[in-house]
Amino acid sequence: MLERIDVADVAASNIDVDAIGRAIDPRKLGTNDLTSVLSAVNRLAEAGADIGLSRMGPTTFARLMAHATTDQVEAIMVDPVLRERVLGEIFRRMGAHLRQDRVKDLHAVVHWRLTGGSGEGGFDRYETVFRGGTCAVGREMAEKPRVTVTLTPVDFLKLISNNASAPVLFMTGKLKVRGDLAFAANLIGLFDLPRP
Repeated sequence: MLERIDVADVAASNIDVDAIGRAIDPRKLGTNDLTSVLSAVNRLAEAGADIGLSRMGPTTFARLMAHATTDQVEAIMVDPVLRERVLGEIFRRMGAHLRQDRVKDLHAVVHWRLTGGSGEGGFDRYETVFRGGTCAVGREMAEKPRVTVTLTPVDFLKLISNNASAPVLFMTGKLKVRGDLAFAANLIGLFDLPRP
């Protein structure tokens, strides 16, 4: 249905993307249906409608990602535009979910390498810099990392939506860490992740 909506109709009707997200249960959708919905939302946002993923609440976004099947997430990740939007949205939101009690005196740099990407070596790369109680995110690897984390986007989404455990991913070889292993083991604990 969203695929047929015109951007002028969205502006006129003031559609709430968070309400759309809350109404969707990925478990009741086919493999490509979630991709179709997110593509339609993205198309409307690119055409100027105020309906992008950035307007979706963190709990709603986390619920969609947590309830999506592995096949659904893989379908999103093979679409280069959606992959960029979804991963970009997750990294953009990191600063808003910091646990201040754990990061106020922290200075550390983390390099993230997500497999299957279009960047150097076939990775999408993100850099997170924790400094002065903040978390800055960029795509350039500008600083020396304390740790470099490599995993698939599917496992990354499972990890941040509380559907996978970092130690289990590490022990099964799905999460690779180079650098300070003790720091990496507590990395997810620096964030107050939204519960789906």
